[in-house]
Amino acid sequence: MNLTPPSGQPDIRLKTTVFQGYFRIDAYELRHPTFDGGMTPVMRREVFERGHAVAILPYDPVRREFVMIQQFRIGAYAGGMNPWQIEVAAGIIEAGEIAENVAARETLEETGCTVTDLWPMHHYLVSPGGATETTKLYLGRISTANAGGIFGVATEHEVIRAVVVNEDELRALLDQGRFENAASLIAVQWFFLHRDRVLAKWST
Repeated sequence: MNLTPPSGQPDIRLKTTVFQGYFRIDAYELRHPTFDGGMTPVMRREVFERGHAVAILPYDPVRREFVMIQQFRIGAYAGGMNPWQIEVAAGIIEAGEIAENVAARETLEETGCTVTDLWPMHHYLVSPGGATETTKLYLGRISTANAGGIFGVATEHEVIRAVVVNEDELRALLDQGRFENAASLIAVQWFFLHRDRVLAKWST
């Protein structure tokens, strides 16, 4: 199996910002190396600059329960999907912030739960074909005692419902295809692949 990338670097001919609002879009004129040792013709590509994010699957290893959230998502609505997405807690990492601190803050804001430990799951590109955004994904240790309710930051127009689900219920949601966003799907699959390791470390 050969997964070695072509040698050489992309040849960036021009980079311009074509839109600047809440997000930014940059346009590139470039060519890049090919697997046969050549170069592609010059092409134009737009790149969505959204920043980077963290996402957290809150888990109580004693009660074997999770807190999932549900909120309205305009992107899902515009894409013809269910706008009331079932998700893990998440937030944008602002300039100068530490991912772990953002993970703890967003979990508290969106679920009302305090994170006592974080287990790094994965760091992945959200949509590498057209965006620079990455997500740092964590399993967050919490207590689900008294968990659940309506949360969110009013000034950010957030109306978020937090719901406690047990492991069987979470697995059923996975098997039924109820997770339609990458962070939640990856986090839940990761948990069931690594559950024994997590419980061995966190159940004491």
